[in-house]
Parts: sequence; structure tokens; C-alpha cells
Amino acid sequence: MSVPFKVDLNGKVAVVTGGGGVLGSYFAKALAECGANVAILDLRQESADQVSKEINEAGGKAIGVAANVLDKESLLQAKDIVEKELGEVDILLNGAGGNNPKGSTDDERYDAEAVKNNPDLKTFFDLDPKGVSFVFDLNFLGTLLPSQVFGASMVRKKHASIINVSSMNAYTPLTKIPAYSGAKAAISNFTQWLAVYFSKTGIRVNAIAPGFLVTNQNRGLLFNKDGTPTERTHKILRNTPMDRFGEPEELIGGLLFLADENASSFVNGVVLPIDGGFSAYSGV
Repeated sequence: MSVPFKVDLNGKVAVVTGGGGVLGSYFAKALAECGANVAILDLRQESADQVSKEINEAGGKAIGVAANVLDKESLLQAKDIVEKELGEVDILLNGAGGNNPKGSTDDERYDAEAVKNNPDLKTFFDLDPKGVSFVFDLNFLGTLLPSQVFGASMVRKKHASIINVSSMNAYTPLTKIPAYSGAKAAISNFTQWLAVYFSKTGIRVNAIAPGFLVTNQNRGLLFNKDGTPTERTHKILRNTPMDRFGEPEELIGGLLFLADENASSFVNGVVLPIDGGFSAYSGV
């Protein structure tokens, strides 16, 4: 890949959780292209290894490490591997996250008549508590725990950066996905809290808030089986002033800006929208 601009991350060690996924791999490759030595953490070792292989073949330096962001012991083991092979971490990108159908409703608004006519319709009252808990844990605890584990060493650094991944859902919740929207709102709040908590150390804590991108996770909500856009897609694009979906590459500029202490040394506690204007538009 080719990053939109380069910052000097030579000598830096970066960890990307969820680094084997689509967005995580973009983040990891961008950091590596700017000179960072990158540890790709993923629940699946083969996914982490594939991304690290691609980085190494392109001339960078990376390792793949299996880790569960919801298991502190797993993260501590991953930290030992990273520090032995690459050194102490300078940049932590908390990219692990996602949604689950068990935390989502079928309907946008409750309609008693619709429920009567379709008993299988999953409404707010049918949400699975375990599904909701899974979504919250994956996103919020999956950000908090890596920040605890790797942050314990990062506090000794003069210049370190934690970058979280929030969402447009955090600003205004989207219909159908209450668990995911709430979890991302928690990440934005936690980003601000942690920035204040670490403000007398060398760690800055910020987040990016992507707008709407087409991913494997949301493709079924955005496009019908025949490839035509769903009504949800029409709603999204009507409320995105730039009238299109974003591309993963368009997140990289904001990421690199926040990662580099020379570019953003006084930027702390910020949640940066990268959304084509969605958060600025009232719909009128």
C-alpha cells in the first residue's frame, strides 16, 4: 500500500490489536511503511501471520502474535513476545472490535402491528443479554485491557501514543444496533478519560471515528443479495454530504497524524471524525 503522507516512525514499536482484520491490516501496514516495527495481534494466529508476512515481504518489519483482547493473561503473554522480539511499545492501536447480530434488532422503530403480523421479528424486547454483553466486552474491554497491559510500560516513555477506534455511532446512535452504538460511545468517553489520566506521563490518548465504510461485517446491511443498495444505504448516503462511502485508505492520514509526536504533540483526548461530513450534517 502507499500511505498518503509519511511520518518518521523509525525506531518505534507499534502494536495493532485486531491487526489481522481488514481495517487492522491497513493500519499495521501504514505504520510499517513509515518505519515502525509492528506487532500484529489477532485472535487467529494465521491472520496475524499473513499480515506480518506481507509487511516483511514489502521491506518492513513485523511479527504476528496470537492474543485475545478479552483475556488479560493472553495479553500479558503477547506483551512478553513483543518486548523480546521488538522492544517496548511506543504506539498502541486498539483496533479490535465489532458487532454481533445478537445485540441488534430487526426493526428500526417499535410497531405493535408489525410484531403482531410477524412473531419472529426481533425487537428491543428480544435482545439477548449475552449478545449485548459480548458486543460491549469486545469493544470496550477489548480496548481497556490492552491499554492496561501495554500502557504499563508505555508510561516510561517520553513520547507514546494510544489510538482507539470509535465510530459515528458514538455521536448519534444508529437504529438497529444499540449494543454497538453504546459500546462505541463508551470508547469515546474512555478515550477522554484515559487522556486525562495519563496527562502527566508521556502518553497521549486519542481516537479516530470512522464514518461509513463497506466491510464484510456490514455488507449485508448495506446491499441486497443482488448487489443493489438497501434503504439503509440510501439513508446513510443522504446524510453524508460527500455522498459516498469511505475507503479504508482514507483513515490512514488521521491515524498517522495522531501517531506522530511531531505532528500532534499537543493533541490529547480528541476523537477525530473521518466521515465525509456525516457528523456535521443535520439532514436539512
